[in-house]
Amino acid sequence: MKKLAVLLVVILSVSMFAQVTIEFWHAMSGWRIELLQDMANDFMKTHPDIKVNVQYTGSYLDTFNKTIAAVKAGKAPHIVQIYDIGTQAMIDGGIAIPIGDLIEQDPTIDKGAFLEQVANYYTVNGKLYSMPFNSSTAILFYNKTMFKEVGLDPDKPPRTYDELIEYARKLQKKDANGKVIRYGLTWPTHSWFFEQLMAVQNAPLVNNGNGRAGVRPTQAVFNSQAGKNIFNLFKKMTDEGLLLNTKREDWNGASQIFLAKKAGMLLYSTSDVKFFDESAKENGFEVGTAFLPKPDESVQGGSVIGGGSLWILKNHPKEEIDAAWEFVKWMTEPAQQIRWHLETGYFPVRKDAIEQLLFSGFYSEHPNYLTAIMELLLSKQTVNTNGAVMGVFPKTREVIETEYENVINGKKSVEQALNDAARQVTLELKRYNRLYK
Repeated sequence: MKKLAVLLVVILSVSMFAQVTIEFWHAMSGWRIELLQDMANDFMKTHPDIKVNVQYTGSYLDTFNKTIAAVKAGKAPHIVQIYDIGTQAMIDGGIAIPIGDLIEQDPTIDKGAFLEQVANYYTVNGKLYSMPFNSSTAILFYNKTMFKEVGLDPDKPPRTYDELIEYARKLQKKDANGKVIRYGLTWPTHSWFFEQLMAVQNAPLVNNGNGRAGVRPTQAVFNSQAGKNIFNLFKKMTDEGLLLNTKREDWNGASQIFLAKKAGMLLYSTSDVKFFDESAKENGFEVGTAFLPKPDESVQGGSVIGGGSLWILKNHPKEEIDAAWEFVKWMTEPAQQIRWHLETGYFPVRKDAIEQLLFSGFYSEHPNYLTAIMELLLSKQTVNTNGAVMGVFPKTREVIETEYENVINGKKSVEQALNDAARQVTLELKRYNRLYK
């Protein structure tokens, strides 16, 4: 009997401390790989009954494609980080548990704690589908030291297209042969900035309420005056040698141009604020950040969030789903969001996290971290600033970037390029929508 009793105690002890293992796939490269692993390690210290296997699965697109393949193979992870523009495709795939449903069943979490501007992006037809996590916006970085050298006020960055051109002309430098050796502006040549600059003008990319009117978008409408404003601006600046275009989607190339002082301003993501703050000091200059410019001061739109969110996938045992939900909740608690914000630049997705940092005096000492938050909070909330929702977003970006290159290379006029791009995206929308009638 004693042996039996001891055996029962051992069995009960093992069962009480049996771990539930969950798989977390993400698309954060570089030092963020270690950061996410460290955060998961901290979670496991306070949740010894849950083991989190963290895996970097490549770029956002790579991670999305691997997720779809894993679902088809019956080997899906429990949690996956998907980029913003994958939202409609994830919904259409029907492979995830809507986060809004989990929140409704859990009294420990309040949807109202999250920034409406962020939650609105991932809310489609009234339902929150994924958990906001690493959110960013596009902002303007500028070399404050260089501004002073050319007679520009370092505390007054350009607010309009005309000012952007004016400042770029002052920052531009040529050698004795007339060759440009320093540009006013550079950027990663990425359609994300076109989308952002459309939202600043409160203009849609597609019809049917930017895909948010309860019906799928059927037509691309970015070949509007707002779209022409953007292409015309970049074309003019390129022709004057004010804008240095990188290879397509070359984030590293653009950042290195700016840090090497070969351009005085940079369109980039707030997700790298810490990197630019530290790297600028190492390279002997002070960096500033500013809102995206607009055609004129009367334009009142806003910024669209970028980055990604966390999705919990279906077809796992209940105890594993529950464990995944605990981890997702924990990753979005104020302490974790503050840590993520301070070590990257992605802004907190929760109001209380921002409030803590504000009252601690952090933003008064580190104003560059606050720019994207203020840009977002001051944004008018419309279907245009909440971001377009469509299943062919990756293809749309490819098409817009191709046509932009046709413009700056002199192959097409702005109007022709945008019309051709809109026509191609409209065809892609029709093909996609036929799959989900």
